[in-house]
Amino acid sequence: MIRLLIADDHAVVRTGLRQLVGTFADVELVGEAANGEEAVALCAERKPDVVLMDLEMPVLDGIEATSQIVAAQPGVAVVVLTSFSDRDEILRALDAGAVGYLLKDAEPADLAKAVDAAARGEAPLDPRASRALLSARSRSSPIDALSEREREVLAMVARGLPNKLIARELSISEKTVKAHLTNVFRTIGVTDRTQAALWAERNGVTAGGS
Repeated sequence: MIRLLIADDHAVVRTGLRQLVGTFADVELVGEAANGEEAVALCAERKPDVVLMDLEMPVLDGIEATSQIVAAQPGVAVVVLTSFSDRDEILRALDAGAVGYLLKDAEPADLAKAVDAAARGEAPLDPRASRALLSARSRSSPIDALSEREREVLAMVARGLPNKLIARELSISEKTVKAHLTNVFRTIGVTDRTQAALWAERNGVTAGGS
């Protein structure tokens, strides 16, 4: 059973998500937060497997809440659920430790798949968010397109570190490491760790920068 927590400042949205989640197989809703601060507190108390996190919330926004949750509980998979699909917001969320990014008009079946995928350690990314990333990145070199955290992960892959040690060094979860690697592979055009390590060496991506 996947333990799920919802964080959104709109009561109508929380109600709709609560009803929708009730139709998901093997998913238990363990809490609802109306702001980021509540989300952090509820995560510590309820120990969810997955959090559906809105970005714009009072008291504490979704980016900072995600960062605090992942730092305190590396095993929690945070999936952003928002109306925004611009590149900067996506990168900020992923750098904060989110493993996935969905838009609020996603189909119910896609949301269910995303929750399941996040719980399995995968990185669900809305196709429109993915296109926004790829479109922005296509206008720059692959190195410039990598976020600071993605470069750090890539540099550690080049050093031969496994995901577990990368997660420990960066104080993030292995799920988050996998999410970053998925984005790195997509951005630099490789399909596995060996190719990524060779690419990093050829392009001078090392710990501390490129």
